[in-house]
Amino acid sequence: MPAFKHPEYPEEALLRLEGLVPCRESQVSALLSLFGERQHFSFPSLFIYGHTSSGKTYVMQTLLKTLELPNTFVNCKECFTSRLLLEEVLRQLQCLCSGEEDPATASCDTFNDFVRLFKQGMMAPSLQNQTVYIVLDNAEQLREMESNILPGFLRLKELTDQNVTVILLSDIVWELLRPNTGCLEPVPLYFPDYSIGHLQKILSHDHPPEYSYDFYAAYINILLGVFYPVCRDLKELRHLAVLNFSKYCEPVIQGEASERDTRRLWKNIESHLKKAMQTVYLREISSSQWEQLQEDGESGQLKGLSAHAHVELPYYSKFLLIAAYLASYNPARTDKRFFLKHRGTTKKKKNQMKHEKTSNHLLGPKTFPLDRLLAILHSIIDYRVAPTANIFSQITSLVTLQLLTLVGHDDLLTGPRYKCNVSLDFIRSISRTVNFDIIKYLYDFL
Repeated sequence: MPAFKHPEYPEEALLRLEGLVPCRESQVSALLSLFGERQHFSFPSLFIYGHTSSGKTYVMQTLLKTLELPNTFVNCKECFTSRLLLEEVLRQLQCLCSGEEDPATASCDTFNDFVRLFKQGMMAPSLQNQTVYIVLDNAEQLREMESNILPGFLRLKELTDQNVTVILLSDIVWELLRPNTGCLEPVPLYFPDYSIGHLQKILSHDHPPEYSYDFYAAYINILLGVFYPVCRDLKELRHLAVLNFSKYCEPVIQGEASERDTRRLWKNIESHLKKAMQTVYLREISSSQWEQLQEDGESGQLKGLSAHAHVELPYYSKFLLIAAYLASYNPARTDKRFFLKHRGTTKKKKNQMKHEKTSNHLLGPKTFPLDRLLAILHSIIDYRVAPTANIFSQITSLVTLQLLTLVGHDDLLTGPRYKCNVSLDFIRSISRTVNFDIIKYLYDFL
């Protein structure tokens, strides 16, 4: 029994639409009811909202294309100014009228010009007796434009006296988008997140033709069991499914297991998926580089993969962070040994021998005063750096980025004290960018 029924549209198109938008039957049925027949006057505006990757854009594009409804589809992130937005809507409307791919359009500086040019475009014979749909994706960007743009689109049907419906797609609720000056309220429609059952059904449809549906569905079930607690983004899960499927198939290709031997297949891919957990959403390396790493058989944490590995800092901020790390992990009594020139020879005392038995990296970072930080900074940089407001503002920025922690700042006599929060691997990667060998200055590595 077909899920969609509508007297205006052919049954073949509705059946094709049902196969293209799985797990969104209720939302599509609601849209078909709101659209009505082609010649009917539809609602002036619709507001479709839901979290990222809940199918809003895909469902709307598929619905309009399958039913062959005249529409203009504009991404507000790409058309980030009002002029770009209005001219793109007019350009696509001109394409509907003339059939040309890139027709010449007049410039549109104000919304009044847009209303006038839009009414002229709607006079085309091909657009008579049917509703034209204007879809604005990422509609939350309209808040950054002139204050009359959003209310104007919501009243476009009234201003032009034409059969037009404006559809807003957004990740936020209407209360956060509603203008303070008031406007014509759109009809809201909510797209809920996909459940784990919906994701299983949608991702299983992407199975390669050389493998059976059941085999790929079992793989998707394993994948969702690992990633669903931390990632429910359909696009990211689809990317992970394609990226890791070749590893899952290895035992089958090599003849070591059959397609039904789920236990052996899981054992083969378990460690592989745990490594992939480190790169969810980051995309720090390409898919080909990831596959090459797995072919090389690297174990443990992937090289160069860290959420902080690509933090871009100003030049002096890098040296400030290096100085802070040295102050946190080197005892204060060793500063002369590392940073004082022409210090001569020093004899080790018995209490120093006792201290050397304990690693400062195992004990964790220690706090240090601001004066010590600046003294180490002047020692590790070859030229003199004046303690200007620029240096102090960069220290504040490092605290804001949580690379440093400010402690004991209430004591006005001793001044602020700081503690470095970064790991050894992170500070080594920062040191390499400024050609500084930090290992030579760490007391634990002597």
